[in-house]
Amino acid sequence: MMKRTFLLTGLVLSLLLACITLPVCGENGPDSLFVYSGAGLKAPMTEIGTAFEEKSGIAVEYNFAGSGTLITQMELTKKGDVFIPGGTPDYRIAQEKGLVTDPVYIAYHVPVIGVLPGNPLEISSVQDFTKEGVRLALGDVNATAIGRQGKKLFDKFGITEDVEKNVLFRAPTINEVVTALKLRQVDASLITMDQIKGDEIEAVALPDEESLALIVPAGLTTFTTQEENAKKFVDFISSDEGKAIFGKHGFPIYPDPAYASVKP
Repeated sequence: MMKRTFLLTGLVLSLLLACITLPVCGENGPDSLFVYSGAGLKAPMTEIGTAFEEKSGIAVEYNFAGSGTLITQMELTKKGDVFIPGGTPDYRIAQEKGLVTDPVYIAYHVPVIGVLPGNPLEISSVQDFTKEGVRLALGDVNATAIGRQGKKLFDKFGITEDVEKNVLFRAPTINEVVTALKLRQVDASLITMDQIKGDEIEAVALPDEESLALIVPAGLTTFTTQEENAKKFVDFISSDEGKAIFGKHGFPIYPDPAYASVKP
């Protein structure tokens, strides 16, 4: 019990120390917004921030991290203006905690299996994650949307325990999972379609019965002090121009008939 208490205390202190170094823990200027964004959305959101500032003169500062970490930081600081996680389950958690307003929907985060070029282990589904000798990196269940989606799949097929035997590590962001695969530290991982770039990683599409695509939401925090500017930013993200930037980075744009069965 004492060990658990120390661990929890250490976690809270670490989050507080992290917040001290973030602009969000201070007050933003009248022409600056602070945005909590899922780490897996960094490429499109960075481009969107630049385009929005050029159009509006309003600067955008980001905190990129796993969605679970972002929710904890919002709870601790009650600062910041916009939240855009990797999927609606995390947004719903933040909404239930009274941290965010109703969302708009931007794009789809589509899970795929990431493998090494040529798929040497012939992995065709998450059930192959149980094969002896397969080295896996997965997203942290408590910190990442992809980690939670993976757990749903493993639980669905009753393979969670066997998969865990092959997990070398769980990462707090999807970016670190992708890096491990690119460096060939692991053989496979569960990532998202937008992360497949270049020839360092190949994607294996999940069979229909395994697919757990997510919808990317965005919305204002309930404690923003710049509601008008924050709304302008969310409106820009969900505009045709903002969605096109997501499409450019490999995200299917919401709504898409191909993902009609995926609900927020």
